[in-house]
Amino acid sequence: MAGGFAAGSGGGDYEGKVTTFGIMTCLVAATGGLLFGYDIGISGGVTSMDEFLLKFFPNVYHKEKALKAGGNQYCKFDDHLLQLFTSSLYLAALVASFAASITTKAFGRKISMLIGGLIFLVGAVLNGAAMNLAALIIGRLLLGVGIGYANQSVPVYLSEMAPPKLRGALNVCFQMAVTLGIFVANMVNYGTSSMKKNGWRVSLVLAAVPAIIMTVGAVFLPDTPNSLIDRGQKEKAKAMLQKIRGTNNVDNEFEDLIIASDMSKLVTDPWGNIMKPRYRPQLTIAVLIPFFQQLTGINVIMFYAPVLFKTLGFGDEAALMTAVITGLVNVFATLISIFTVDRFGRRFLFLAGGLLMLICQAAVGSVIGSVFGTDGLGTFSKGLGNVTVGLICLYVAAFAWSWGPLGWLVPSEVFPMEIRSAGQSITVSVNMFFTFVIGQLFLTMLCEMKFGLFFFFAGFVVLMTLFIFFFLPETKGIPIEEVNRIWKNHWFWKSYVPNDDDDHHSKNQV
Repeated sequence: MAGGFAAGSGGGDYEGKVTTFGIMTCLVAATGGLLFGYDIGISGGVTSMDEFLLKFFPNVYHKEKALKAGGNQYCKFDDHLLQLFTSSLYLAALVASFAASITTKAFGRKISMLIGGLIFLVGAVLNGAAMNLAALIIGRLLLGVGIGYANQSVPVYLSEMAPPKLRGALNVCFQMAVTLGIFVANMVNYGTSSMKKNGWRVSLVLAAVPAIIMTVGAVFLPDTPNSLIDRGQKEKAKAMLQKIRGTNNVDNEFEDLIIASDMSKLVTDPWGNIMKPRYRPQLTIAVLIPFFQQLTGINVIMFYAPVLFKTLGFGDEAALMTAVITGLVNVFATLISIFTVDRFGRRFLFLAGGLLMLICQAAVGSVIGSVFGTDGLGTFSKGLGNVTVGLICLYVAAFAWSWGPLGWLVPSEVFPMEIRSAGQSITVSVNMFFTFVIGQLFLTMLCEMKFGLFFFFAGFVVLMTLFIFFFLPETKGIPIEEVNRIWKNHWFWKSYVPNDDDDHHSKNQV
């Protein structure tokens, strides 16, 4: 039913209001983030459980126990097979995102979400039942395919369904679902760690729950007006647009969507087209924002929080509880983004988050360096341990209101329809590739670079904050089919946009 949220639709001369139906479809679609979040949170906890390590990675188990008596604490968990358990998923997601691009464009966003949920479900069951490392890795690869489909389709779905004035907040709900998934996974790990047997199996098989939520939700979701138009169902598209905008007078917006779709059909090779100079701004955003998102070092915390805290000298239970605390901070800080992204804009949150992350990374590196030095020998006092946890929580909060949600929001809203699926696939694949790299190399980098690793990530935080300051224009409140105009007003990107490309989605070009 059309609800009475008082906000207007907000873009250009489009009419309409924010409807309950529109909000609910976006919230249901955003549950796709639960898959990604649960997996991020569950893997670090499971890899810190003794029973899991003894069964699949006995070398790591025995090395960790030996180092408890003394030795280089930085290298406790350095093992490429252990890292492959975490990282293999993201390599599969990278490849799957390209297949998802084809599916999303040809059959619609909801079909991609449905496929992703079903494949993720199979992977969760296989992981929970795994009897050897090969079965474990195959299950992880299937989880990766599911995440590749979900991460490709959900942000695009949200950007297309949301009214312009709330597009930021509703798209950030995807990241909110990610953070909730991480928090729930941390809680599950904390609970299953006390089980005498098969706690790790329970943790892994419970990934089926978010998969079922997204799959069932996708069955009942409508497709976006953009996707329906793209597939020739114009009458159905107009009816859907009227329903989500809460008014019958949607002619202006519908006309712009038709024009955007017609222009997209003139592009027979979206992958070749996206490489043209006129799309250089969008391509740069699609590559550099997910690249920088991973080089913040966030997955040092999200993947390996329990492992990291055990490396710093926390006990098993304390390490898992500390991961729960950082997960809770992640959830609440993401709420800040939901309530501020459409008020203060994307650039402000990016810049404020980058500054605080830089301070925290440098401080954590300094504290760890003062305790362990370069030889990895040392022990945290309780007070200094608490200070370190506090700094890490501040860092997580800064990421959660900035680079976490905006790393998905901004790339999903800057592409015109003709290259949107291809652009989102590039965003997902770059994100997944560097997630794979960080997941595969972090424990080795910690062993080799020691406390300097935190300064390594801090250096990238400096670079990415400067990139935002100089090269990212504000997209707050601009209708998704009119976002192209921001590049023509930017001091650097305007040289790439042809003079005859003035908002080719507006009705003035009919």
